[in-house]
Amino acid sequence: MLDCTDRHERFLLRLISRKAVLYTEMITTGALLFGDKQRFLQFNEQEHPIALQLGGSDVDAMSKCAELAQQWHYDEVNINVGCPSDRVQSGSFGACLMQQPGLVADNVRAMQSAVDIPVTIKCRIGVDEQEPRDALWQLVEESASAGCRVFLVHARKAWLKGLSPKANRDVPPLDYELVYQLKQDFPELEIVINGGINTLDECEKHLQQVDGVMMGREAYSNPFVMADVDRRFYGQELASPSRESVLRGYIDYADQQLKNGARLNQLSRHAVGLFHGEPRSRLWRRHISQNAHLPGSDTQVMEHAYAAMLGVESGVQPD
Repeated sequence: MLDCTDRHERFLLRLISRKAVLYTEMITTGALLFGDKQRFLQFNEQEHPIALQLGGSDVDAMSKCAELAQQWHYDEVNINVGCPSDRVQSGSFGACLMQQPGLVADNVRAMQSAVDIPVTIKCRIGVDEQEPRDALWQLVEESASAGCRVFLVHARKAWLKGLSPKANRDVPPLDYELVYQLKQDFPELEIVINGGINTLDECEKHLQQVDGVMMGREAYSNPFVMADVDRRFYGQELASPSRESVLRGYIDYADQQLKNGARLNQLSRHAVGLFHGEPRSRLWRRHISQNAHLPGSDTQVMEHAYAAMLGVESGVQPD
């Protein structure tokens, strides 16, 4: 997710789940080929398994970026055919590529020829007036013939005209049954469902019909929702981490990142939801929002926010 799943956020999530596959923000081919590669491609080794999500449609540029993904040791390279923003439309990539399944397939073919890691697709079920049963099936059929074996499907349309990117995440109705049918019609492919999924119980239900579940906004705003993923879905016998152990690990990570030039608010913003639903968590959020952006702030801000939430500091009253 743009401006959300950067390397700091992914490290936090990896402290919670060791097994879930993590995806980068969508990164444009132009940013990689002509920008700061270190900034966009750097990640911590603990983030594996990790996929690089690309935004683009030029076959040559996408192939070069796939090669970069492999050189930087990503486990997967993903083509974004789902983002509905105006900026993406003007660049002829993202959700508007639902209207050009042949071009998507050309990219898959060229990228898969250039690298050994899997090339996957994240898409919508259709855009604007498209009939999903036709548009999605054509995209999957052509891209599968080109070598794509994994499709991550956001189970709602994108309206490129008349809806903002934010509204596109909520307004078009979800159609999970359509994605289930896609799996039935293409049993040899790996179909991952996405969109409006907020609990692990919901994930378990979807997994009776499809091969995988992608959780986006809920995992960002409430990262500890991932705490039981490894046990429930990957057969791990280790106990789930505690929120405090995750916080301690993230503070250690943040201390190192601050020494390397990062600013505290770049790190702390991802941890704001760590205590989502816990008593007095508003005190945690409030202290971070009021102090993390101040010059010279360090991880003591998170320490003090945690102490305030627990009522350790004198004078702290419950909300």
